[in-house]
Amino acid sequence: MTREVRPMAAKACANDKERVGVYVCHCGSNIAATADVEEVARWAGENLEGVVVSRDYKFLCSSLGQAMIRDDVKEYGLTRVVVAACSPHLHEKTFRRACANAGLNPFLLQMTNIREHVSWVTKQKEAATEKVKALVAAAVKRVKYHQPLEPMRVPVNRHTLVLGGGIAGIQAALELGDAGYPVYLVEREPSIGGHMAQYDKTFPTLDCAACILTPKMSEVGQHDNIRLLTYSELEELSGSIGNFRARIRRKARYVKETTCNGCGLCTEKCPRKVVDDVFEAGMGYRKAIYTPFPQAVPKVPVIDTKSCTWFERGKCRVCEKVCPTNAIDFEQKDEILEVDVGNVILATGWDLFDCRRIPQYGYGRLANVFTSLEFERMCNASGPTGGRIVLRDGVTEPRSVCIVHCVGSRDLRYNMYCSSICCMLSLKLGHLVMEKTGAKVYACYIDMRPNKKDYEEFYQRLLDEGMLFVRGKVAEVTDVARSPQEEGKLIVQVEDTLLRKQRRIPVDMVVLMGAIEPRRDARETGLKVGISCGMAGWFIERHPKLDPIATMTEGIFIAGACQGPKDIPDAVGQGAAAAARVQGMISKGTVLIEPVVATIDEDRCSGCRICNNLCPFNAIEFLTEEKVSRVNVALCKGCGTCVAACPAGAIAGAHFSNDEVFAEIDGLLSDARGDDRVPAGPATPSGAGPAAREEELAARQ
Repeated sequence: MTREVRPMAAKACANDKERVGVYVCHCGSNIAATADVEEVARWAGENLEGVVVSRDYKFLCSSLGQAMIRDDVKEYGLTRVVVAACSPHLHEKTFRRACANAGLNPFLLQMTNIREHVSWVTKQKEAATEKVKALVAAAVKRVKYHQPLEPMRVPVNRHTLVLGGGIAGIQAALELGDAGYPVYLVEREPSIGGHMAQYDKTFPTLDCAACILTPKMSEVGQHDNIRLLTYSELEELSGSIGNFRARIRRKARYVKETTCNGCGLCTEKCPRKVVDDVFEAGMGYRKAIYTPFPQAVPKVPVIDTKSCTWFERGKCRVCEKVCPTNAIDFEQKDEILEVDVGNVILATGWDLFDCRRIPQYGYGRLANVFTSLEFERMCNASGPTGGRIVLRDGVTEPRSVCIVHCVGSRDLRYNMYCSSICCMLSLKLGHLVMEKTGAKVYACYIDMRPNKKDYEEFYQRLLDEGMLFVRGKVAEVTDVARSPQEEGKLIVQVEDTLLRKQRRIPVDMVVLMGAIEPRRDARETGLKVGISCGMAGWFIERHPKLDPIATMTEGIFIAGACQGPKDIPDAVGQGAAAAARVQGMISKGTVLIEPVVATIDEDRCSGCRICNNLCPFNAIEFLTEEKVSRVNVALCKGCGTCVAACPAGAIAGAHFSNDEVFAEIDGLLSDARGDDRVPAGPATPSGAGPAAREEELAARQ
């Protein structure tokens, strides 16, 4: 039920020039069920100096709640606003906008979080109410020292850097290119395509993966607005939103891209053959000079210097002799390319869990235990077996196959998360086995999770086709037989939780559904571009629900499986969404950046450079001639690390001055002193050093 909204103890403040409005949100029952918000509003109106209007409301973030704040600012002449509600991370912009619409500078607002910091961490109503009062008192004292700030406008470079040439990166690049914006697409492998290029079919429609991917790859390769930089890696990224500078290393292919016609004669005549551990997942071979797969874009081979006889022993050069266009260049060197871009999209993808880490499943020890990626290459018509499903001997077709789910995922010892695609991938592989060999297929699962469009129908289809499902986590895969029927077989030991008994399932082949993991160098890449990884290693988004595309660094976006496990449709959707966000910024021409940044008083700066080394965003540069440091406000995120570290007290943080912080502490401690009414009190001059701060704090106590 909605309470009547009313001002609590509206009064004049003759001794205090600031007129503060306090608004306490019920957040439905999220806050009101734990804290007495009506009592807090009454108390604030009667006891906090400078408060001229105090209200509580069911949902302050609603249009009616915002209108109430806007009207009060005009009616009561409010010069400061305090909102006690949920996290500022969620709704600070909402309430800043309400203040701005009323003609009040949005930075004269202070939000205090009484949901996550109070109501969600206790069930003691009296204690929660008292803590809310303390937080509101702190916010009221602090907001009086806020200064009006204005966002800064920064021009946006029209070029965009997309890191990663998988399906998410391809989609993002095409969306931007088709919109008329220049794109640099950087891929570390010799060809774009990513993991999708390795697949045979895609679930649940069983479309040919190459048939739906290669047209997009070709479009990227021929697009006027996309510059394709394969066999390249990002070395360094500097600058800030709208004006980044990327340093890219283009590794030497030893083949001239502009001269090569892709005839493949060099690959055909190369005498050196090695195991392909990348594209073929160790299931096939390639030459020392190779293109990863027939549909590769660009169709330009690369020489693997670790395998090439010329680079090993100084002999051979057959490829050079047979090349009809003289495209082979053994003297080619790595090239460093620097490009200016306005935004960056990371679509760096995922790695497959190393199934050797679970020795009881026998991978790497028992011949006919395969990973899902090995099996994909085996099923593929362009794969090492030509699409035939056979055992390691390369001849024998399996008559029985067991697919083991959740290998390395949903496991406290390895990865706690669900890898999202394994259930559907196992159904697809089971279908392919039965279609191509007629073998009996078992699937040992923990839980089936076909939770998207047409996924459940695909699951039912496999049940109808005769795939056998065993609910239970596999304990072991062994070749030790206990009966004549088990001789020469792999035995899958599993507890069937539906039958409530242990089972030993003899099969010819075992396929392990390895977990999807972050790229091995994800943290290193994150450091280069100024974003963080979570505990599991995935890139952290700005908000997991409301902003899963953006990151905490303005101008850096993420798409695809680098953010977390996801299937192809989700990766495509996220790639398009990231491109849309970038297009929106480019079309405006300029972007507004937060003015909550640090500034250095160069007259007081001693040039010690402590702040330069501590800044996590590399936002502080040292001016050699002046021998002082200066903050690049476009890079600064206002974290306050430099402010706290400066021994001279020469750095001040906008919106987090000493005045504001000490006033907030003073307000928090008012209940500990037993104050019924919280006076304004003095504050330490902004920029005072550590000694002055300690003296001031001691005097207040």
